Amino acid sequence: STQITYANCILINIFICSPLFSGVPTMLSDIETLPSIKLGDFTLEFELGEATAPTKEVAARELRETPERQKEATQELKRLLEAETDLYCPKDNEEWLIRFLRPCKYYPESARDLIKRYYSFKVKHSDVYKDLKPTREANIFQNNILTVFPNRDQCGRRILLLELGKRWKHKQVTLDEVFKGAVIFLEAAMLEPETQINGAVVIFDMDGLSLQQTWQFTPPFAKRIVDWLQDSVPLRIKAIHIVNQPKIFNVVFALFKPFLREKLRGRIIFHGTDRESLHKYMSPKCLPSCYGGILELPRIDGNQWYELLLMCDAEYEAINSYGYKKK
Repeated sequence: STQITYANCILINIFICSPLFSGVPTMLSDIETLPSIKLGDFTLEFELGEATAPTKEVAARELRETPERQKEATQELKRLLEAETDLYCPKDNEEWLIRFLRPCKYYPESARDLIKRYYSFKVKHSDVYKDLKPTREANIFQNNILTVFPNRDQCGRRILLLELGKRWKHKQVTLDEVFKGAVIFLEAAMLEPETQINGAVVIFDMDGLSLQQTWQFTPPFAKRIVDWLQDSVPLRIKAIHIVNQPKIFNVVFALFKPFLREKLRGRIIFHGTDRESLHKYMSPKCLPSCYGGILELPRIDGNQWYELLLMCDAEYEAINSYGYKKK
């Protein structure tokens, strides 16, 4: 088994969740119980339970979600997908259909188009997606530059952190591996009703970015990332926060700018070392001290999430089993 090294002085207990999630059809595999890891006052886990009452209000207000509309839209989306004869997907799984309907505000035609783009992107970038699952991607997590906070922000959004500056050993971890790690995390986030509704925010910490690291970025890589975020992820990416960036980061961002449409461009916010600027968007109550927050949060290593992801390998195999039929 993979050797995991945890931060000193943190009591970590690994346990299996109660059968609360057993049989819940949110997942495509037959995993019946989900693992979690206790970290002091926080728990690392995939939250597959029913959305909270405040989140349900967000769904009604922002996504037009009602029980009646949900029923009608899932039926119509299933009907639309039956016409896509070259696409193999779990169209009988109502929870899976809702996953795509929510970011499309329950317009079935838009959800169908998103599903088609989601699978077309996988075909176009099959070199990245082939057999993509946690057991094959230990390197990115063990190098500890990619993690998810155990808490959510003040709006109930998942927080994904990428540290692509001094923590990134670019000779050990390729940008393709970083992308694969992000895909694995966001596929997990897509399972969570709370995240489907509230969305996610991304923090890029570029502290210590070097000239050699900037050379790793290319226009094709930039286009792939932007196409993925803008068109192919069934998840509401509400903001991308760039922090601690040196001036040389402008060279990197110049590669991405030509591919950005107005909606996503407007959600990319540059903060540098100005924590007050960051706090206009993210409450200090949900941030650790390194980002000017007051949350007493032990550093979450990528390895700690990786241990959970390993236990869900079967779910990624199920995800990989769907897509466009090979001609």
